[in-house]
Amino acid sequence: MVWIHGGALITGESNDYDPTALVEDGVIVVTINYRLGALGFLAHPALATPAGFAGDYGLMDQQLALRWVRDNIVFFGGDPLNVTIFGESAGGLSVFSQIASPLAANLFAKAIIESGAYQLSTQTLATAAGCSSQTAACLRALPVSTILANENPAAYTPNIDGGFLPLSLNTALATGQFNHVPVIQGGNHDEWRLFVALDFDLTVGPIGNNETDYEAALATLVGPLAPYVAAEYPLADYPSADLAFGAAGTDVVFACPALSADLSMSQYVPLSTYEFNDENAPEDFLPPVSFPYGAAHASELQYLFALPVTVPHPPLNAQQLQLSSIMQHYWTNFAKSGNPNGSGMPFWQRFSAADGNFQSLIPPSLMEETNFAAAHNCAFWAALLSAE
Repeated sequence: MVWIHGGALITGESNDYDPTALVEDGVIVVTINYRLGALGFLAHPALATPAGFAGDYGLMDQQLALRWVRDNIVFFGGDPLNVTIFGESAGGLSVFSQIASPLAANLFAKAIIESGAYQLSTQTLATAAGCSSQTAACLRALPVSTILANENPAAYTPNIDGGFLPLSLNTALATGQFNHVPVIQGGNHDEWRLFVALDFDLTVGPIGNNETDYEAALATLVGPLAPYVAAEYPLADYPSADLAFGAAGTDVVFACPALSADLSMSQYVPLSTYEFNDENAPEDFLPPVSFPYGAAHASELQYLFALPVTVPHPPLNAQQLQLSSIMQHYWTNFAKSGNPNGSGMPFWQRFSAADGNFQSLIPPSLMEETNFAAAHNCAFWAALLSAE
């Protein structure tokens, strides 16, 4: 199992993830690093190779690591023909990218995507950094400090370059032009609450519980469509504007794009889908805020890995530890055989587009859910965004 860390493609590191529990379940885990930010994802025609590759240097690093695993894992007792790539957030988006890259063919046999469906359709740094000439010579002469000072502080995304990534990720999935391997894909019920905390509560303060402030916050997410979204997610239906905004953001950025990817992939490959639904998951990364984090972005990681403690929080309780053990077994069973199920575990049914079935990862009893599309208002978002 090869783990690709998250961090918006601008931050993160492999050694934050202790995979001991997975290894004890009979797999080998390799955690990797890759170039980040502008050094990893600066796309510019002047820097393109003769083959047309430009901008996806971090993803190329990931592929180089996969080639190393293919060539060397046998010396660690591994099977180069049975490699599973898995990652969360930007790591999940990276897994999508490797699935879509023709150059990754035969480098892995299975894939697990956690909260990675947030940017499946794909600023130039050159002028901002002082290279108004837009030449490769100027760009290559820039000091690293200048590149880092002018990189996008929010996030980077993979670049369609016609070679490494010939198509946008959503087009590749929809047309079947990707590496056909069994896939697990899922996300968390309250993904966007992490970003509400980061962008509002922990900086400018909670979103005001009035229509003006609420629509202003929504405008940062959907621009002029904010009034329509405010009508679909009315303040009266939520305890606070923070939670209303969190629900809208979760649905449009993570949940509904993930469902769209599921519907595409399931036409071509065996697919198992999940939603992590532990509303009492400890928050590992941020201090308390004015609303409950719920099953926020990245909250499932502590159920798979031992993580460094960055903020004090209670340990997993007995039911959560049981969920953690089941999730770890799902992941490792899938890595071994392509099937997450095992003896004595809650059965995980393969995804069916007709049924829209997801495995709900929730303590104390995991179960199947079939209302994911309705619960996340995906019909509303499809209509709204198609009419934009």
